[in-house]
Parts: sequence; C-alpha cells; structure tokens
Amino acid sequence: MRMVDIIEKKRDGIELSTEEIQFFIDGYTKGDIPDYQVSALMMAVYFQGMNERERSDLTMAMVHSGDVIDLSKIEGIKVDKHSTGGVGDTTTLVLGPLVASVGVPVAKMSGRGLGHTGGTIDKLESIEGFHVEISNDDFIRLVNENKMAVVGQSGNLTPADKKLYALRDVTATVQSIPLIASSIMSKKIAAGADCIVLDVKTGSGAFMKTIEEARALAEAMVRIGNRVGRNTIAIISDMNQPLGYAIGNALEVKEAIDTLKGEGPEDLTELCLSLGSQMVYLAKKASTIEDARDMLKESIQSGRALEKFKTFLASQGGDATVVDQPEKLPQAKFQFDLPATEEGWIAGMDAEKIGISAMLLGAGRATKESSIDLSVGIVLRKKIGDRVAKGESLLTIYANREEVDDVKHLLYESIILSKEKTEQVKLIHDIITV
Repeated sequence: MRMVDIIEKKRDGIELSTEEIQFFIDGYTKGDIPDYQVSALMMAVYFQGMNERERSDLTMAMVHSGDVIDLSKIEGIKVDKHSTGGVGDTTTLVLGPLVASVGVPVAKMSGRGLGHTGGTIDKLESIEGFHVEISNDDFIRLVNENKMAVVGQSGNLTPADKKLYALRDVTATVQSIPLIASSIMSKKIAAGADCIVLDVKTGSGAFMKTIEEARALAEAMVRIGNRVGRNTIAIISDMNQPLGYAIGNALEVKEAIDTLKGEGPEDLTELCLSLGSQMVYLAKKASTIEDARDMLKESIQSGRALEKFKTFLASQGGDATVVDQPEKLPQAKFQFDLPATEEGWIAGMDAEKIGISAMLLGAGRATKESSIDLSVGIVLRKKIGDRVAKGESLLTIYANREEVDDVKHLLYESIILSKEKTEQVKLIHDIITV
C-alpha cells in the first residue's frame, strides 16, 4: 500500500477503505509518512469530503493511535459532555455536580484552555488547593464514591489527532466537517464514556458561525458516535452573545455557584437543564427527558447539587468553603464600569470580541506558554434585548492594571445599540438525534 495512491483516490472523489485509512493514520503517527503527503490528503478530504463510514473509520483509527481510557470499573452508565467552545461557557462547572447529584457518574477528563478564558481545569484551579493530578485508581474510586471527579487529559490520548490538528492549522484545512467531527469524537470516545452529549455552538462567538454549519457538524458527530456504539445526541445552542454574564475564571466559578443555588443567569440555567436532562436520560436514570429535567430542578431547589459541588471540591483538595464564601476566590484589584453612550436597546453583541477583551486582560492564553490571571475578566450587566439608559453600565471590567482603554475600546465596538426595541435571542436552535 502506498500513500500516493491513497491521495490520488481521495483527490478523484473515490472513498477510502478501512485499511487505507488505518494505514495512513498508523504511518503518520509513527512518523513514517511525511507531513507533505498528509497535507495533500487533508486538502483532498477538504474538497471531496468523506462518507459516514469513512468518518467513523477515521475516528476509530485516531482513537486507537494512543491510550484508550477504561472506565469499566465505574458503576453505572458513564455520560460525557462536550462543548465546541464559546465565550463564558461555564456549563461543565454546573453540569458535573448537577448530574452527579441525581446518581449519574461524571468521569470528566478536561484540559486547559487556549483562547478567551481558561479551560475547565483552569477555572477549578481558581479554588485554592484544588488539583487534578490524581492516579487512575483514585479517579475511579472518587467517581464511584462521589459520582464525580475531574482529571487532566492523558498525554497519549489520540496522538494522531494532535498531529493532524497541528498540520490542519497551518494548511488551511481546519474547516472541514469530516475532519472536525472525527477530531472531536476521537477524543470523546478514547476518554471512555458510554454515551455522549454534544453542545454545538453557533454564532459570532462560536467556531461554526451559521446554524447550517453547526447542524452539519452536529449531525456528522452524532452519526459517528452512534455508528461506533456510543449513544450520542447534540444540542445546537446560540453563541451570538456570551453565555451567562461572567467571562473569566474565578468570575465564572462564582457564577456556577450562583447557578447551582438556583440564582444563576436564565440562559446558563436553561442550557444546563437541557444538556443535563439529556445526560440523565441517556444514563437511564429517568424514563423521559421531562422526568430528567424535573429531577435536576428538584436537586437545585433542595440544595443537593450545591452539596455535591462541595463534596467534589473537597475530595480533590479544594477549599469547599468558597461555595459559601465566594470572596475567597481570586479578586482583581480594579473594577471599571463601561457606561452606555446613549439610551436604547441592546441589538447585538460580537461575542468573539468580548472574549478577546477578556483575554487581553489576562483571563485566557494566546499561546500554550501564556500564564493566566484567574481573577480578571468581564461581567455583563445587559444582554441582547435589554433596555439601557444613557450612562448606565453595560458591563464591569475586572482588571489588575489601572489602564484599560484598549479593552474599553474593543468592548464598545462589540456592543450594538438600537433606538428600536429588539427581541432576545433564541438559546436552543435544535436537538440532533440522527
């Protein structure tokens, strides 16, 4: 078998066999096939696409290129959640303890974030003492005891995907549905979950800017998951404005605590209930989605979800008293309000620019080597559809520097005011089960 023949087949729109896909993934992972040949194949895939079987074969070839996590010693059906990313995406911090509080095991493998703010681990490390460096045995024990634990990503999980993603990034082949779908699903499947719930974002702050793009990606990932034996569903949710109000690590932790208390933003609460009810249903803890939702709402109202969060934090070395004393979280030195320059309604937001503003303050990483300031960020005071008076605060900037004019300028650019009354945006656009 020769790589040049595989490139030629895909260039001409002919489907690749399972063996051909395995050959190129194995060879590239081992370093036997050079970047330039894989670049040519990725470009051929970009233009010619892949059918459902090819996508599944590519996914599983990447899964088996490295470690596959064995969660069989964890009791019950393990359900994982993945978000395609956004601004103020605090859902994991709420969903983990919420779903665990009704008896669904949450064995979460998370990473650090590149971009607007930190990843789930960075956010959790806003809490003094919390750590994810635990052994596999301890990880499994904690999930069995508490129904929830979070561990750092294995260094040898889907190495083929890491190599392919780095190559796609520099060859203009990132925006390919087969390649995006197989990349995401290979990591989720290798992480050992029985079922997968996907939160596919769409809008100005999302990777997929249109609902059509988001739906195509969601359908591709759901079909891959179901084809390889993982019960998978996807929710398409809006990211034309940040989710919730907080953007920044400690600020998002506080918002997650508020949400678990039943006092969080309406949109964050609704998305967590929607995703969580799917997770509970897939784990067979409820006979209908409606019953699952009722269970989760009751868990918030009774305080069980909040208690589960405390237990989870304490079991991994974290100071659980921050739940009742959020002032113990890292605090920024300065706060600056951004006043509205005129009255009107919030007609639109550029969520990506708002995220970049948070990163400029130090809330996120521009490169893997960048350090994060856990205390800084932005808290919105208004969302799309809200009325605002001249001089009223649009948002508050939390900073550790006295000069933030660059951030203010970008934030003013990102918020569109209208004299006409505007409607609130739809949060959930579709649920994909195919």
